[in-house]
Amino acid sequence: MTSEDEILRANAAYYRAFRTGDDALMGRVWNDSDAACLHPGWPPIIGRAEVLASYRRIMSNPDQPPVTCHDEEIIITGDVARVVCVESVAGAQLIATNIFLRTGADWRMIHHHASLLSAPPRRAPASSKLN
Repeated sequence: MTSEDEILRANAAYYRAFRTGDDALMGRVWNDSDAACLHPGWPPIIGRAEVLASYRRIMSNPDQPPVTCHDEEIIITGDVARVVCVESVAGAQLIATNIFLRTGADWRMIHHHASLLSAPPRRAPASSKLN
């Protein structure tokens, strides 16, 4: 499995945890330290415990619409990987950046930032992808 495959798998686990409300999986996705998160419209959340508490709050809402991810682009720099993607939530589209750190054999999330996307994404030609 390539690093890109591993990163996509880690990114998919994040969205699966979010979509299914799996608190234990969400905990495994996030790194043990250096966590930060910017939910749309929220102030910055710093620290693993605070970040995971924010997800528990969101995931415990019975009216929370599912969040799906598509159009992932991966940028790898050493032991840090960024996934820039589009999130779909209740008909709205958000642009998100998920940053992962390689810890041993695993890629663990250290940062998530999502904000409203005002226009549809313009996909770069495959030959100009950054990896």
